[in-house]
Amino acid sequence: MGALDEGHYHAEIDNEVSFELGFESQPETLAIQDAVRVLLQGLGEDINREGIKKTPFRVAKALRQGTRGYKQKVNDIVHGALFPEAGLEGGSGQAGGVGGLVIVRDLDLFSYCESCLLPFQVKCHVGYVPSGKRVVGLSKLSRVADIFAKRLQSPQRLADEVCTALQHGIKPTGVAVVLQCMHIHFPNFESAFLDSTSQGWVKITATSGSGVFEDGNADVWTDFWSLLKFRGISIDNAHRRSSSQSWCPSQSCGMLGQANSAMTNAVNSILKSLGEDPLREELVETPSRFVKWFMNFRNSNLEMKLNGFVRSRIDTRSPSGQVGNFNDGICSELNLSFWSQCEHHLLPFHGVVHVGYHSSDGVNPVGRPLVQSVVHFYGFKLQVQERVTRQVAETISSFLGEDIIVVVEANHTCMISRGIEKFGSNTATFAVLGQFSTDPVARAKFLQSLPDSCSAGR
Repeated sequence: MGALDEGHYHAEIDNEVSFELGFESQPETLAIQDAVRVLLQGLGEDINREGIKKTPFRVAKALRQGTRGYKQKVNDIVHGALFPEAGLEGGSGQAGGVGGLVIVRDLDLFSYCESCLLPFQVKCHVGYVPSGKRVVGLSKLSRVADIFAKRLQSPQRLADEVCTALQHGIKPTGVAVVLQCMHIHFPNFESAFLDSTSQGWVKITATSGSGVFEDGNADVWTDFWSLLKFRGISIDNAHRRSSSQSWCPSQSCGMLGQANSAMTNAVNSILKSLGEDPLREELVETPSRFVKWFMNFRNSNLEMKLNGFVRSRIDTRSPSGQVGNFNDGICSELNLSFWSQCEHHLLPFHGVVHVGYHSSDGVNPVGRPLVQSVVHFYGFKLQVQERVTRQVAETISSFLGEDIIVVVEANHTCMISRGIEKFGSNTATFAVLGQFSTDPVARAKFLQSLPDSCSAGR
């Protein structure tokens, strides 16, 4: 898929309205829903449970919207948006015609990682040097980039496909593409308990150039980078036409082992329904990687497992120490990391948890590691943020006292990888028990002590 041949650009883009008409009964939608039910059952979930009864359809809709680029083409976008523009008639200039470099910066995109099927976020910068006294409508650069982002991708392939499509479509003197990509980290249940400092995101910068930009050392690249310097990127942290396959955290998770065959077959069915070839080299291991990630969130006997874990930690803990913050009897443990999986769309969300409680001597009687363990325990399952907030508060109250306040701040990939595509949004929820539920002064004091974590986990 994604081959860049001449015929690749000569069809109309599907109208968004036509995509919706009859969507529910389309064979691809039904096949994805059946596959999602297999995955949910593999987790031990009841597919008729109220919270996930409609999850198969929501997942099918999100996946098909998020990979609609397979049914979209480039030619009609750019050829209908080329405008004459006189420029340097016979004078000296970078390109003749209109001359000079044109850049559109900070295009927010998302794509699905071909290695693990988790979405990744993209900040895209596109530049070109016009030729033939023609310029292209600036919004079309964004639309072309979005076509290729809405496919299973790796950062380098995405950069190359956008670059090649624009070079073919508008025939400029050269095209440059720079992508800043962020992929959610790929922890598992065990490693998260052992290492609470894991970063939330893996980041990479990928570049591609054609024409005058084909030489990565050309002066025109210097101009391009200079116009991006305020975006916090430079030539030093860019990957020039290098393979970015290993950027996916799933690639560093060791041997995959034997995955559940029914679940991997279900993922293969999803790939086919999206228009992909599961035998494509980059996709052969994708079902196993996705299932390995997904099984971190399998259903289990929560209370029995947590009680055993809590007893183990309390019996073997070192003497309790000072808490991270102590203010007039209010103690807090801040920036406790967590990962979870949205049960509505089967997409990950990640962030931090802040816990406040009353203590006269400023001492946490159980220690920060146990509080972090409770956060991880409730995070690693199919969840909604409101529920995990309440569960953490109720459990922690059993050993830190009844006066508890919990704030959860999270970035949800379902907020960027569906129709709403709200990049940069962050969700906060909080639960209050005991005195915190009746004392607005105590609540305000704790909330004012929270760090600025609007970009939690980045």
